[in-house]
Formats: sequence, structure tokens, C-alpha cells
Amino acid sequence: MAEFFDSDVAKFAVAAVREASILVRRVQAEMIGEAITKGDKSPVTVADFAAQAIVARRLAERFPDAVLVGEESSGALQAEESRATLEQITRFVQSVEPTATAESVCEWIDRGSNEAPATFWTLDPVDGTKGFLRKDQYAVALALVENGKVVLGVLGCPELEGGARAAKGGAGSVLLAGRGQGTWVQSLAEPNGKWTRLTASKISDPAEARLLRSVEKSHTDADSIGDLATKLGVTADPVPMDSQAKYAVLAAGGGDVILRLLSPSRPDYREMIWDQAAGSIVVEEAGGRVSDLDGKPLDFSHGRTLATNRGVLVTNGPLHEAFLAGLKEIGA
Repeated sequence: MAEFFDSDVAKFAVAAVREASILVRRVQAEMIGEAITKGDKSPVTVADFAAQAIVARRLAERFPDAVLVGEESSGALQAEESRATLEQITRFVQSVEPTATAESVCEWIDRGSNEAPATFWTLDPVDGTKGFLRKDQYAVALALVENGKVVLGVLGCPELEGGARAAKGGAGSVLLAGRGQGTWVQSLAEPNGKWTRLTASKISDPAEARLLRSVEKSHTDADSIGDLATKLGVTADPVPMDSQAKYAVLAAGGGDVILRLLSPSRPDYREMIWDQAAGSIVVEEAGGRVSDLDGKPLDFSHGRTLATNRGVLVTNGPLHEAFLAGLKEIGA
């Protein structure tokens, strides 16, 4: 197992996500305050772009030929009205990369504007933007994809302890998963700290299932989730949580099911690859199972979206077939 932790890709991914997570937390600490009550979303804009810039920079340094598929591009930042925002982003990036300029930051951000070839990295620099703004759960999510399958994923979860417990303002967690290598967690604050293996729960009775649900109801079909829970006899109230931090909690045994049903307002929506890549392998390597709502594996070979997959079902493994059957029964 030491070979896995010491591999070039694992060491790079963990270091890059750790650095980005700490940078994002710094943006949050310095920028979020009274402005948020007025609907000011500039802190998450700065955090998003700064995190993508530094991960792209580190990837180019370590693997110059690697391709990054990221959520952001710098186009909007280069407009005159965005100059102040770009200056803020550059200032934060300079705190970890002193040579950065506004021009180089834009260049680094745009390293993530690629289409996806057979092998690529994909990044969500701040997954769970509303959680970030509320100082609740969010994640930095980086994954390596080969031929449509995720082979390595890292989640930086600054507000989770041990990958499973909400601990706002605590040390935070970084999770690492490799295909066939398991899922592991380490303190975000301790780069040389111990890695602890995570295992999903073994609950097999749907009535005992603990659902982890998006805080934002627009991301799913809350009514159908309620219908499904009733049909399967689920008694526990769903736990609302932003971002792929839910996948970390499930991998650590702190929850059992995540459902991304199609919202009635967006029935043709297809998931973005960076919203699922890192989280999916974190769950699978902990013994869980991830599929679309029809039971098909997620296919990351169709560009920037999961074009051939309808919604997402994530479980601890033993519960998967029961929830698939329930979804079919309610027509979800």
C-alpha cells in the first residue's frame, strides 16, 4: 500500500487538493462577512478561480502534458468590470505562488478549458458553493479518468473531521481513493499524518437507511425522494448536506444513500463530470456502489457531461438493488 501513497499521481493529487483547500479556506476567512447577507457571491467566485489556477499550475509543473477539464474559464474575468475580482484572485494565488500575475493566473485557469481526451484530470475547485458561502460543507474535488473510468480521486473537505463528522472550523479532511487501492482519509492540516482506511456501512435493510440529501432542492426531485423513502419504509429524516462531502460521509459509514433524481424543472439534465468523478471512486473503493438511476455504471467518456447516464444513485452497496427497484416502482 505504501507504493500507492508514494506514487507520483497520488502524491501530486493529494498535495494539489490540500493546497487548494487551504487556499479556499483562506478566501472564505478573509472575504465572507457582512457582504453575504446582501447576496454578494464574490467570495466564491474568487475561491473558485484561485483554486483552479493553483491546481492547474501544479499539474503543469508535475505533468506538463496532462490535460485538465475544469469547471471555470477566464473569459469573464478579462472584462473591464471584472478587473477588481481578477486582482483579488491574483492576490490570493500569489500567497502560494509569489510569481503569479493577472495574466498568468488567467492562463492557468484556462488550462482547464479542454475537451476530454481518453486520459485526463477533472476538477471542481469549489463544489458546494452555497455551503461555502454559509461556512458549511463544501469540497475541492480532483479525479484522474482513463478510458471513461475514474482511476483516482481526491476530496478536500475543510469542514469534515475524519471524513465523516461535520466539524466546522476544525482541521478538515483529505480523502484519497485509487482503483483497487481502497479509500483513505488524512487530516487536512497534517501532510505527514496517518492515513486511515474508510469502509462504508453494511446496512442491508432499506428501512434502516440514512439518506444524505442536497441542501438545494433544485438539484433533485425532493417529492420523489419522499415517495421512495415511504415505499421502502425509511424512517430516519434525510441529512441535508452540500457538495461531494456527502460522498466522504457515506464512504466513512456516516450515511447510506445519496440520490440525484431528475428535477421536474430540468428533466433532461445530465450531470457534469466534475460533480461526480472524485466522489464516485471515494465511495466505490470504500465498498459502496455508484450507478445511474437505471443501474448503469457512470461513463466518463462523453466529454464534460455524463451524457449517457440519467441521474445518480449512490449507496453503501448492500442497499443498492432495493433502491433501484424502488426507483423503478415509483417511475423515477
